[in-house]
Amino acid sequence: MGGMPLNDMPWWRWRSNVRSALHMLSDPAFHRDVWLAGRPGYGDVTDAVYRLVEDTWLDHWSAERYIGTIFRDVHEAQLVDLAVLRVLRIMHQVGPDAPVAAYTAHEGWPEAVQAAREAHVRLATADGEDPDAAPRALHVLAIMTGQPATAA
Repeated sequence: MGGMPLNDMPWWRWRSNVRSALHMLSDPAFHRDVWLAGRPGYGDVTDAVYRLVEDTWLDHWSAERYIGTIFRDVHEAQLVDLAVLRVLRIMHQVGPDAPVAAYTAHEGWPEAVQAAREAHVRLATADGEDPDAAPRALHVLAIMTGQPATAA
């Protein structure tokens, strides 16, 4: 991403997708101003969860499996695992096609947001980026990773 050394981690594209998802999931102002407002260009909660687990299978495997390829150390992996578990628990209870408001109103949402925030801060800081910068639109992520944009 902006300051991230793109050749630093072997699977940096996957790391970029995981970071993007954690960033969006961890930011209540983003939820309010973008997702709940229906602002295009950032996908929705389901899209963020997909980016979090799509290539990594973090919905089936521990992030520790990817230390040295996507994640730098066990601490990063543990924080990501916690965020994934909390977010997926809500997704399974609310449903993948639920409106954003159903996620944000869920009783477990604040804990999921906090877990995503802790993982996001750790990864962004390790990559030399400001964890408090606004999340990037998906077309920017696609340009940076050389991949096609996945959601409106």
